[in-house]
Amino acid sequence: MEIIINALRLRANHGVMAQERTVGQEFEISATLKVAYDGSDNLDGTVNYAAVCDLLVAEMQQPSNLLEHAALNLAEALRREFPAIIGGELTLLKLAPPIAHQLSSAGIRLAF
Repeated sequence: MEIIINALRLRANHGVMAQERTVGQEFEISATLKVAYDGSDNLDGTVNYAAVCDLLVAEMQQPSNLLEHAALNLAEALRREFPAIIGGELTLLKLAPPIAHQLSSAGIRLAF
């Protein structure tokens, strides 16, 4: 079974430039989480996607210079807090990267 978190938006202070760390910027997280689901109709038999979103938002409040580092921290936190997650894929996008080109986002994708 897979749980999908699509386009969770939040503000955080990641980046190598001082302004990114001070002012912050908008990010978007999407995740596909492979879950060991027990087949029951109980929330305890799966992973609560609202709790996953809460964890992702909380973890993003710990600044990193690199998106790669932030994504690894997110994946580690997911596996630590939700043992039923047996793998997945995470996409972390910076929605307005501070570069001299026009683009909607830049980011990374991590399989774990």
